[in-house]
Amino acid sequence: MGYNRTDDANIINKRYMDSILFEERLVGSVAADTETEFLGERFSMPIFMPAFSHLNNFGGRSLTGLEEYSLAAKELNVLNFVGMVENDMFEKIVATGAKTVRIVKPYADNGKVRDQMQFAEFNGAFGIGMDIDHIFGMNGYDICMGEKMTAQSADMLRSYVEASKLPFIVKGVLSVRDALLCADIGVKAIIVSHHHGRLPYAVPPMMILPEIKEALKGRDVRIIVDCGIASGSDVYKAIALGADAAAVGRGMLPYLEKDGTEGVKSCFGHIRDELRYVMSFTGFSKVSDIDDSALRFTR
Repeated sequence: MGYNRTDDANIINKRYMDSILFEERLVGSVAADTETEFLGERFSMPIFMPAFSHLNNFGGRSLTGLEEYSLAAKELNVLNFVGMVENDMFEKIVATGAKTVRIVKPYADNGKVRDQMQFAEFNGAFGIGMDIDHIFGMNGYDICMGEKMTAQSADMLRSYVEASKLPFIVKGVLSVRDALLCADIGVKAIIVSHHHGRLPYAVPPMMILPEIKEALKGRDVRIIVDCGIASGSDVYKAIALGADAAAVGRGMLPYLEKDGTEGVKSCFGHIRDELRYVMSFTGFSKVSDIDDSALRFTR
């Protein structure tokens, strides 16, 4: 959005993530297993696909980037997400066999919101949700790809939750306040995110994450983190600070552009292997056991 470097939330986020260090706990430690549970399903790793939108065909290949990374999600057995797409493309994504969550934009046209959510449910989506950090633009409500966005009240979000039997996920939570409101209306998971720095000086997701985790204690709400996740160490830090899983976004794009499905599988394989390595070095054999006791903060 043209911010200078001092208010670039991506730079702030990267510096914070890199300030978190690990201690080693090797005595009695065993090789770790990255398999995890999320919303009642077993996945091979707590590393999920991003909710990308508008990916065309890379390198003249027959499938769009959205379809290619969805195929990778299916073959890796990781949870898949997709963002702003029309129903015909969503149908193709579901046809890959990936367990897919459709994240719908906060369209001013509420009929379109409901149509896309209903289409997702009727066509085999794993879950549905909304990207609330796309409500505002620099000149008021956002306009994305020519589509006007608008405000979403707690009552509006509750109506989406109640209209579907699928788990509802809110993307763009970056405060205890919004996390608690989501819990109150029946949201099953939140994505702690600043959407690649849409807000200048946005707090790093991992900085606010422990507060959100504590506030949601005893509530049936799962937590995903994104923004700058590019390595197994990043994923480990997110889980140690309170997340159930992390989503890899722009870090996988070079692999996707170059080698399609196989490139994404390679990228996720490297991240999974590093996560397993760090888990083993810090004494955690299962994802569900990871806590913050092996973290050290330099700032």
